[in-house]
Amino acid sequence: MSRQKIRFDHVGISVPDLEAATEWYCDTLDLTPAPAFAVAGTDLRGVMLLHESGYRIELLHRPGAVPGLAPDSALAAAGTLGYGHICLCVEDVDAEFARLVGAGATVRMEPGPSPRPGARVCFVADPYGNLIELIDRK
Repeated sequence: MSRQKIRFDHVGISVPDLEAATEWYCDTLDLTPAPAFAVAGTDLRGVMLLHESGYRIELLHRPGAVPGLAPDSALAAAGTLGYGHICLCVEDVDAEFARLVGAGATVRMEPGPSPRPGARVCFVADPYGNLIELIDRK
């Protein structure tokens, strides 16, 4: 039996305010929202955000959802099983870090050398505490 071709499609992030999160992600990461959706028979709403390069982020909102992991570092995120962070490959880590922090992201790790040879890396958190890694792979 041959294997199917598999590719990454999207990451889903639960947020407390769907409209505000949509605005933040679209403005800061140059994403375009698809039409919002609701799951019939539930109180779950969401929106898929699309980037011209092909990656997607799905924002989900459910009233009454409780906060989960809000790590202050990548090391802390790795101490809990499950979702830890998303990583975006950028051309200039320092410039993108400054831009996201200026847009309201919280500093989690200043730009510096990556453990991966030849790369630079940093971490920020979105306004809801979700970690975003920025890396350049030169």
